Amino acid sequence: MSTQLRKTVVNCWNEWDLLKHVIVGRVDGAMIVAPEPALVMGPYLKAKVDEEAFNFWGPWPEEVIARGVELMENFVSILEKRGIRVDRPTLMNFNQRVQTPDWVHDSMINCMPPRDIFMPVGNEIIEATMHQRSRWFEYLCCRPLMEQYFKEDPNFLWTAAPKPRLTDESFAKDFWKEFWGTTDDEVRRERVRRGEFKITEKEPLFDAADALRAGKDIFVHHGHSTNSLGIEWLRRHLAQRGIRVHEVRFDEPVPWHLDTSAMIPRAGMLLQNADWMPLNPEFHELFRINSWEIVMCAPPEREDKHPLSTASKYLGYNYFSLGPKTVCVEASERPFIEQLDKMGFEVVPVDFFDVAPFGGALHCATVDIFREGKCEDYFPKQIPGY
Repeated sequence: MSTQLRKTVVNCWNEWDLLKHVIVGRVDGAMIVAPEPALVMGPYLKAKVDEEAFNFWGPWPEEVIARGVELMENFVSILEKRGIRVDRPTLMNFNQRVQTPDWVHDSMINCMPPRDIFMPVGNEIIEATMHQRSRWFEYLCCRPLMEQYFKEDPNFLWTAAPKPRLTDESFAKDFWKEFWGTTDDEVRRERVRRGEFKITEKEPLFDAADALRAGKDIFVHHGHSTNSLGIEWLRRHLAQRGIRVHEVRFDEPVPWHLDTSAMIPRAGMLLQNADWMPLNPEFHELFRINSWEIVMCAPPEREDKHPLSTASKYLGYNYFSLGPKTVCVEASERPFIEQLDKMGFEVVPVDFFDVAPFGGALHCATVDIFREGKCEDYFPKQIPGY
């Protein structure tokens, strides 16, 4: 290997150090996901629960995709103007049938939210199992980038978690029929409190967007996209590098990814969704005994979520950090922007609301590849057993 290729490409220990290099997803060719055990969007998009709705899927309308592309490109421009290297996934034909020896699925989705798939931990990038059949092959969109990083950086560790089989045994039977059969969030919360999720404990499952990274400690969300076995796989794997993994659950009706429940904008401060408090008190206690400030997020600007997205009204909390003093935030979330401004952050408003149908917001759309900084122990005081 020539000396000019021996450089550090991958280095990312937390969510807030100064950003130098990032992957930003794409929405081109996106699909409304075909019904599968992990996800059924039809009843929500057609606003009724019947067989026609459950079988509703196909390409998004061209004008919806065009608006998404416009906003994604604007976000990329904002990052590049700040001197940040931006890489993009390679597009695939998402309107195609995919299969393994265990199942056949009618379509893929898109490659807008690479955060769900890839978890940077220092000089390592872990490819998550993923829990949706429609997203089983989505990692291929970023495969050329991983190959490039591997060739450029001799210290880059490229790891893939065990690929799941995703047979029917990995999913709770008739989950979506019951889910769409009620609009009562308290009923849904009670199921979460009882530990009833759409995925079972048949095999390790986790999405990378369920992880909140803070140096030697990583908090992993247990919910509809990550199970206990997935958290245990991460715990065993990362323990070899001295990383501590902590499980966290929140009192929320639809526990999907972590990044609208609790966020760390800088060392010493936890932002908490006031409506989705942790079900395990050890989570907040660990921050308190290490003298961290726990701040409740300002109420969201909108009372309703995006009409074409199943994501919650709290999606505006899904910001993306450019450094310990600078954050990108959905432009319409004025209360949250004002709150961060008063706390001393430079807030970069980004118009991103209409990207929601494709899989999330600013944090979802990114994978931070290089942030300045090293592995720090922000929680020297630990809680035994947590």
